Amino acid sequence: MARYQRHLDRGELAYQHSLVADRPFFFPRAVCPYSGTDRFEWRVSSGGGTVYASTVISPRGGMPYAVVLVDVDEGFRMMSRVMDVDGGDVAIGARVRLSIRPGENGDACPFFVLEDAA
Repeated sequence: MARYQRHLDRGELAYQHSLVADRPFFFPRAVCPYSGTDRFEWRVSSGGGTVYASTVISPRGGMPYAVVLVDVDEGFRMMSRVMDVDGGDVAIGARVRLSIRPGENGDACPFFVLEDAA
């Protein structure tokens, strides 16, 4: 996870690509979930993706926000949030762009924004 966090600190979304299965995978792991080997390499995403699924979370006393599954252009799916819009304005199929921002603990975290708003 330290290597992944270093990439985020540089404004990059890193993921792993299996050299045996020839497939990307995310979240970072010690072994490939497809081949069971440790033969993988780190790559950096372009940051583009498409919303696969979305739900709106409405915390008591807070602003609603969208939690999404994003099909990242490099071929893996990840969960995140879409920022800077009302949660109900995030549609399945919408194009999104990576936006690295501080998370609740202050560390850099991967979020997304709607591509037409980026």
